Amino acid sequence: MNNKEILEKIKRLSTQEKRNLKYDELVNILNQLSADEIIELSNIIGYPIFTRLCMGVLQHKFVLLQDGAAAIIVNENNQILLQSRSDRDKWGLPGGCQELGERFQDTIIREIKEETNLDVNEEDLELLDIVSGSTRRNDYPNGDVVINNTALYCIRKYSGKLKWDTESKEMKFFDLDNLPQNQNDPDLIEIYKKSLDRSR
Repeated sequence: MNNKEILEKIKRLSTQEKRNLKYDELVNILNQLSADEIIELSNIIGYPIFTRLCMGVLQHKFVLLQDGAAAIIVNENNQILLQSRSDRDKWGLPGGCQELGERFQDTIIREIKEETNLDVNEEDLELLDIVSGSTRRNDYPNGDVVINNTALYCIRKYSGKLKWDTESKEMKFFDLDNLPQNQNDPDLIEIYKKSLDRSR
C-alpha cells in the first residue's frame, strides 16, 4: 500500500476508529510518510488526537499546550451563544483547536461551521484578544490536561440555521446578566464584557 492509499484508508475511518489507532501501527505509518504527509495525516485525525496518539502510554499523562480559537457569537438581542458540551457538564463558547498550517481565522470559521452550522465571513471576525496563561487550563474526564492559547473573536454577522453536532448537548443564546453557573470559558466572557465597557 502506497502512502496515498494509507492516508485515504485512514480518512475513511470513523472518528472512534481514528481515536483507537494503535501506537505501534502509527509509528510504522509515520516512518513511511514525508513531513507534508504527516501534516495531512494530522489534519485527517485532528491535531490534538493525533498528538495524543503519538505519545503512546503517556497520552493522558502529558500536559498538552495547544493553540485554538473561540467565538463570542452575538445575536440581534445582544445575547451570546453558548454550547452545553457533551464531554462534560459545562457551557462554553464555540471554538476548537487549530490544525497544522491553519490560520486562526480559518480555525474559527471552520469550528463555527462544524459546531453550530452557522456561516461566517472572514471580514466579519473581530479579534478581541489572544488569551493565554493558567485561566486557559482545561481538565477532561479521561485524564487529559490541556493549556490553551486562544484567539478570541467576536462575531455579530452570520448566516445559516443553528444546529449542533455530537460535541454539544444543546446550544442557546444567553443574556450577559443571566449566564449559566457551570461555565467552561468564564475568562473569555469577561474579556468580552470588558471590551463592551471600553466601547461605551
